[in-house]
Amino acid sequence: MTHDLLTALRPLLTAEASAEAPASGAEPADLEQAVWLRLLERLDMHGPPLDPPGWLRRAVRSEARRTRRTARLERPYGAEPADDTDRDPADLALAAARRRALREAVRRLPGRCPGLIEALLSPKDLTYREIAGELGISQGSLGPERSRCLGCLRRLLTSEVAAREGRG
Repeated sequence: MTHDLLTALRPLLTAEASAEAPASGAEPADLEQAVWLRLLERLDMHGPPLDPPGWLRRAVRSEARRTRRTARLERPYGAEPADDTDRDPADLALAAARRRALREAVRRLPGRCPGLIEALLSPKDLTYREIAGELGISQGSLGPERSRCLGCLRRLLTSEVAAREGRG
């Protein structure tokens, strides 16, 4: 039954994700992957939705909104240039300490997140295809997995920074 449901919903999901992706700033495949994951989790916990096409449309829109919110909140750091040649030793030491703290936080992440984030931070500048091959997962699942891992990392680092600032 689950296989039939997934097969029946595939064309609708592809169309909905393709329609919502441009406005959300996400790749259609990333939206599809996130919705498949939500559907499988729902099937496992509650069984199939009463109105699968309606549920799927709402799930795609929800994932697109979540992606837009996340993209609005993420900003590149402007204070840490890639070229360290003109920086004084104190700035270099602080940058090294931040990198160490980031690596330590990455190691505390759950599941496959440490390996994925390490691959993304690799100086080799690996492509998604290379990362997927290295981790033994599908290339299409890298986007949603990366998003979940970065969310975990953000929450972990936010709680640590808040805890340190609170001690004052």
